[in-house]
Amino acid sequence: MGIRRFEDAMRGVLIGLLLLIECLCIAPIGAQIPASVGTTARANESLEIPVGTVLPVRLNHGFSSKSVRDGQKITGRIMQDVPLPSHGKIPEGARVLGTIVSVVKAGTASPSRISFRFDNLEIHHRRIPVVTSLRAIAGFMEVQFAQTPETSLGFGTPYAWATTRQIGGDEVYGVGGPVTDQLSNHVGTAVFGGVLVHVRSQPGSNCRGPMDEEDRLQALWVFSSDACGVYGMMGVTIAHAGRTEPVGEIVLAAGQGDVLVRGASAVLLRVAR
Repeated sequence: MGIRRFEDAMRGVLIGLLLLIECLCIAPIGAQIPASVGTTARANESLEIPVGTVLPVRLNHGFSSKSVRDGQKITGRIMQDVPLPSHGKIPEGARVLGTIVSVVKAGTASPSRISFRFDNLEIHHRRIPVVTSLRAIAGFMEVQFAQTPETSLGFGTPYAWATTRQIGGDEVYGVGGPVTDQLSNHVGTAVFGGVLVHVRSQPGSNCRGPMDEEDRLQALWVFSSDACGVYGMMGVTIAHAGRTEPVGEIVLAAGQGDVLVRGASAVLLRVAR
């Protein structure tokens, strides 16, 4: 009888411990999940992307006026954290989502053309509508050149210290170092993954400089502070940048042959409104 009473007592203690563990562990974990999700949702809802914000993008896939279709979806990847006012940011890795609006193939009465829009940002699976214009576009080989050191690195020299030249001509003196334009003016600083610079207008171009009184630093990845137009894409021109009506609609054209934009090409978008 004594053994049985002891076993009953131990069983009661064990049941009590299990109930205590359930109260202390399971309930709080279940309560924490909605709070975390709610915080993330509130953070995304409060994200404000001002007009003039530059978005450095790498295209996930190429497209050509020979094969692309009206309504086809196109996507790109934000290649550097984009700082925003009030200490916010668009994180590196966020996606930009767009659509092909219309296509004119080569061989018709007019030059080949592709019209498209990038009108959504996807951050942590949440979409934020934007209207963007095109500041610059560069072929994937131009991107490679911009990421290749100008001189051979000495033995043991970290790659991050290498001097590189941006698409458009700016000089980058390693991570943490200055960024200078072609006249040796200091325009910003190099950071891991890109540069933070003051956007400048190129004399004679249609691209604008700063669009706010603050002239805040912007993320341009592999592009120069005054980068504007087409780089390394033979025969392709920007027929409409999307700054004027129809705002947000970007048109690339080619005088001969089809418009061809290869995957991993770089695009410098700017929030138009």
